[in-house]
Amino acid sequence: MRVTLDYGKSGLEVELPDANVIGVLGLAATAALTDPAAAVEQALARPIGTRSLADVARGRRDACVVICDVTRPVPNRVLLPPILRTIEAAGIPRERITILIATGTHRPNVGTELIAMLGEEIAGSYRVLNHACRDAAAHRDLGTSPNGVPIKLDSRYCAADLKITVGLIEPHFMAGYSGGRKLVMPGLAALETVQNWHCPRFLESPLATNGSVEGNPVHEEALAIAKLAPPDMIVDVTLDSANAVTAVFAGELEQAWRTGVAHAARSAQAAMPRPADIVVTSCAGYPLDATFYQAVKGMVGAMPAVKAGGTIVIASECAEGVGSPDFQQALFEADDLEAFVEMISQPGLFIPDAWEIEELAKAARHADITCISAGIPPETLRRCFVTPARTVEEGIKAALARHGADATIVAIPRGPYVIPIVARGGAA
Repeated sequence: MRVTLDYGKSGLEVELPDANVIGVLGLAATAALTDPAAAVEQALARPIGTRSLADVARGRRDACVVICDVTRPVPNRVLLPPILRTIEAAGIPRERITILIATGTHRPNVGTELIAMLGEEIAGSYRVLNHACRDAAAHRDLGTSPNGVPIKLDSRYCAADLKITVGLIEPHFMAGYSGGRKLVMPGLAALETVQNWHCPRFLESPLATNGSVEGNPVHEEALAIAKLAPPDMIVDVTLDSANAVTAVFAGELEQAWRTGVAHAARSAQAAMPRPADIVVTSCAGYPLDATFYQAVKGMVGAMPAVKAGGTIVIASECAEGVGSPDFQQALFEADDLEAFVEMISQPGLFIPDAWEIEELAKAARHADITCISAGIPPETLRRCFVTPARTVEEGIKAALARHGADATIVAIPRGPYVIPIVARGGAA
């Protein structure tokens, strides 16, 4: 059986042994919108839980439009033009509109990346800025959450008279689903805030996982913080397997997002009879598989589909290498993943990007991990606590040798965009 995994920009075709495959999990078929621009206009005119954007924007002195960074395939070229036109028509001049990239703790987006994200006209005609989580002076102190998280958000966003966030609702391996509140928290949060939120007391909850919202402490804390400086309107979309827009959800922070989550869940959840011995997966291709840091999402996303003690074979291009200097340093200095998690569980100890190593530990605790990556040498992958393989087929062969010739295989070509749901009573 030939399957094409989402890998880099062009995909990766692999051969799976037919006799072992018990399922290929993908997004449920959802029709792409024939006129997404018109759907955006309609959503802005009749949003969920609030007045139209034209009414909301009227009389405001300036605006901050928050967008995702380059690691998210948000169709900004479709979404931003009607938003910006509406804002300007409501009386806010272009020179008083800021497009703020919610980088969270990621690197800034510059140069040709901005053109790819926004198009030449918007990139060249509007003030486009990156959030800088390490610039302490660039954040407003909003106090401390009931859970003890110091709340510091980007001052430019907080000071804006009109706040709009533009994002994508898809499964998220910690917060349940992306979009909505995540554009603010962690997208515009100071490093100190993110560190206190992305810590074991939140992340080790079994509810802090893909597709989980109710009772998920990661989601609940992010929402509570975002509500302290809420956007006047969110504009989120869902996408199909070709990244075409399937629906637009504009409106009040929580109501519009929850409506979008319900829609996304119907597409993302994929049923399977039982966990497999081996899962072959990806990190959803470019731009999500640009680094090993991001590839961890594919590993964690595959966990429900694989038996405890099984093998995850993941293909992730990692064209930009391992990840940020902080992540790479922390990962390479860790001698043992469980010891690392125990160390960062100590109160008051914060290591940048440690949360992603904790998530890697979750996956490695559950299954062996084999990684195929053109962007990272084998010796470096070994330092990342995974087993390197030259090809997916090579990784499968080694896994079959470990689990037996009759071992079962499930493929998840789009990686963390798909949420495996094991049938009730399915043996682990």
